[in-house]
Amino acid sequence: MQFEAFKSSVSGAAPPHGISLPLQALWWQAKGDWHQAHRCCQDSHDEGGAWAHAYLHRVEGDQRNAGGWYQRAGKTPSTATLDQEWDEIAKALLG
Repeated sequence: MQFEAFKSSVSGAAPPHGISLPLQALWWQAKGDWHQAHRCCQDSHDEGGAWAHAYLHRVEGDQRNAGGWYQRAGKTPSTATLDQEWDEIAKALLG
């Protein structure tokens, strides 16, 4: 799936079929459902999931918790805007 198609899919009722849990987490966060997004991250056990998890804790303002997840993802904590980081993670996960 291309980035623009993924981003546009947020207007739908459900995430696109077959996308990874970290992408589902980003999708649900874009819909404003932080708790559903967090559940997706908790079920993902790879670096992409850890990166999305870090982002979600950054969204909620919990920088300390986010820092631990960035470390697990092998990423430096982001200083980008939340929208910019969402795009960065989505593009990376989509390949």
